[in-house]
Amino acid sequence: MNDPTERPSLKSLGTIRRKAVSVSEDDLVRTSDLEAGRGLPLLVEPAVEGVDLAKWMGRNRELAQRHLLARGGLLFRGFGVAGEESFQTFVEAAADQLLEYTYRSTPRTKVRGKIYTSTEYPADQSIPMHNEMSYSRKWPLKIAFFCVQPAADGGETPIADSRRMYQRIDAGVRERFAHKQVMYVRNYGEGLDLSWQDVFQTDDRAQVTEFCREAGIELEWRSGDRLTTRQVCQAVADHPVTGEKVWFNQAHLFHISSLAPGVREALLSALGDSGVPRNTFYGDGSPIEPEVLDHIRAVYDEESVLFPWQQGDILLLDNMLAAHGRRPFSGSRQIVVGMAEPYEIAERVA
Repeated sequence: MNDPTERPSLKSLGTIRRKAVSVSEDDLVRTSDLEAGRGLPLLVEPAVEGVDLAKWMGRNRELAQRHLLARGGLLFRGFGVAGEESFQTFVEAAADQLLEYTYRSTPRTKVRGKIYTSTEYPADQSIPMHNEMSYSRKWPLKIAFFCVQPAADGGETPIADSRRMYQRIDAGVRERFAHKQVMYVRNYGEGLDLSWQDVFQTDDRAQVTEFCREAGIELEWRSGDRLTTRQVCQAVADHPVTGEKVWFNQAHLFHISSLAPGVREALLSALGDSGVPRNTFYGDGSPIEPEVLDHIRAVYDEESVLFPWQQGDILLLDNMLAAHGRRPFSGSRQIVVGMAEPYEIAERVA
């Protein structure tokens, strides 16, 4: 008989078969609603330790895209993403063609490659919710945010479903905007906003003129190196994949009424409606009623979903299906952004 206490030899150990352990892609992450009863965003977390988020995304982009189209936004949390380089690798895995930030509306700084800081407005100011670059006829279909450092207090990025925005805005208001669209008027060179050199990322007037011609932007060069541009853009758009109608403009954000009362009154007194750094009108040039803008802002507030950032969070949005903004904050806050997949409306939307 064999002695039960006898240990197997090294040779016999070599003949013992190891049991294969297989972990499928479905087992690597788990999903849940971040907020009960709200579809936006879908929370995605690792189900096991050591999941490389960029590699997972590279293998599961189609699955992530289905979730993104259904929910509008995905919040990746707990994956230990470290630094802007890792974030850029994730964005490259999640989307095609990262974009340079040209035809700017806000100050930002390039961090690396095509990754930028979030809007560099003073910490005590809020940024109204909006869809990125919806003030133009060309915009990114995807936008991703990475939390390098959450603020000590505040600094959340509120988000809202653009489909629900379209559905909840008063039908008469919605139809008026869909028919008339939105005119964006911008005046550069008074030292009160971004210069045209910053906006167009060039100091060559000929390049600016050509850009505006191709983009359907009316421009007027004025004395003192000043420039005025006017462009009529969509207020409502159809998503190119789902076909759903979305509320897609920045009429409320560009409008002079978005400024603090004291600043607004001083600008209007000195420059008038058409001379302020930026303003919006209906596409035919007629003024947008104050009560209409109040209504739009109220719906955004009612639809907003708010969550505190955690270090390492990545928020991936379908830029047409979800709007975003920023709450005031205190302390150090560092959120970086990547935009991808350009989409363009070649003609005015009727």
